[in-house]
Amino acid sequence: MTLYVLGCLAFGAWAAAVAVCDVRSRRVPNALVLAGFVAALAAACARAGPLHIDLGAALVAAALGFVALLPFYLLRVMGAADVKVFAVLGAWCGKEALIALWLVASVAALVHVLALLIATRARRAHTSSDGRRARVIAVGARRGTPFATCLTAPALAWLVLQLVAGGVR
Repeated sequence: MTLYVLGCLAFGAWAAAVAVCDVRSRRVPNALVLAGFVAALAAACARAGPLHIDLGAALVAAALGFVALLPFYLLRVMGAADVKVFAVLGAWCGKEALIALWLVASVAALVHVLALLIATRARRAHTSSDGRRARVIAVGARRGTPFATCLTAPALAWLVLQLVAGGVR
């Protein structure tokens, strides 16, 4: 197997693992984020990632991904794992892919929320630890939208389409 195929398989396995963890528990373990980052940097060193970016480009894209979503975390509208996953996606896919991934993920998150509002009787009020009431969407014990899944799913779909079409080398 070529290094490129191994890099694509590693990316696909990481992205799928992130999506499964996020859907199941609305958490992405730091160990999984770190493993994805290390694998992305290793792939970048060998130019074996999905877009053949080099180490410098991977580091810049990771930093941009982190900085781009950090304000949403600071405003408490996004989890820390979502920010870290977006940074790792930057390391894998490069800065050019980040805007498209974020836009598709945002639309997917909107569709998820609308589907929850329409299809369920979601609890809409939640009392926070400081006694204030905050508006959230919850189904059972799961709150919010699995945004890390919304980020990784389009990246996985793009990779599969490119591999099937033979467009990525």
